[in-house]
Amino acid sequence: MTIDPLIESISVNKIFGGWHKQYSHHSKTVNANMRFAIFLPPQANNGKKVPVLYWLSGLTCTDENFMQKAGALRIAAELGIAIVSPDTSPRGEEVADDNSYDLGQGAGFYLNASQAPWSRHYQMYDYVVKELPAIIEATFPVSDKRAISGHSMGGHGALTIGLLNAERYRSMSAFSPICNPIKVPWGKKAFSAYLGKDQASWYQHDASELMRIAKQFIPAKVDQGGADDFLKEQLKPETLEAAAKMSGYPLELTIHEGYDHSYYFISSFIEAHLRFHAEHLER
Repeated sequence: MTIDPLIESISVNKIFGGWHKQYSHHSKTVNANMRFAIFLPPQANNGKKVPVLYWLSGLTCTDENFMQKAGALRIAAELGIAIVSPDTSPRGEEVADDNSYDLGQGAGFYLNASQAPWSRHYQMYDYVVKELPAIIEATFPVSDKRAISGHSMGGHGALTIGLLNAERYRSMSAFSPICNPIKVPWGKKAFSAYLGKDQASWYQHDASELMRIAKQFIPAKVDQGGADDFLKEQLKPETLEAAAKMSGYPLELTIHEGYDHSYYFISSFIEAHLRFHAEHLER
């Protein structure tokens, strides 16, 4: 394994026979320093190339939330899957920000901003789809077999990126995703700021709209907590389910009564998601 000298190691921890590693680097795409974490399963210890699951986190999160709270690494070690978790936005004093939690740093929404001042740094779509995988595949013993998943804002990102890049991913999944952002407060606020008033561009970042007209299919799995405080106002999984029925999309959507929006919910069902992805990554 050759580490790019431009990638700076932050931490290394052995876990379940594999390694959790955290790095920082200067991203040309977002024109700022970025941080990511990678879990390499024990199967990669001898240089064997393993498939990769890219995990996109939600509002206010960083690369650390999933790695520390989801309880995913034991199962990933068993299945031989690497997991890569980027930060949710560019950060730094020079990066535009907002006082609210749902816009600016920590809230990149996994799109390419076209409006000032956001457009200078907020190019998270290109970072996740192009730059980060190129770094990962050139630096670590991983293959180009990819899957993508995420939570909340990250679930929105995983679904839209998967739908727009069906040739790049074997499968996609999400926990509590923002399914129809063009019609909910979180999405309207972010899209207005990042993409501007012309709502034609918003549709390219709405999973329900993309799934409704999809022609290329990759397997999709979505889990949603029935006691999620954001369910009715912000998430709207029923719009995604209706879109899948219109296009015949292979979507598995399950509502779990009593579960909320937290990592208690994610950790309860992450094993099923990892096994779902492993099945398709092996094909």
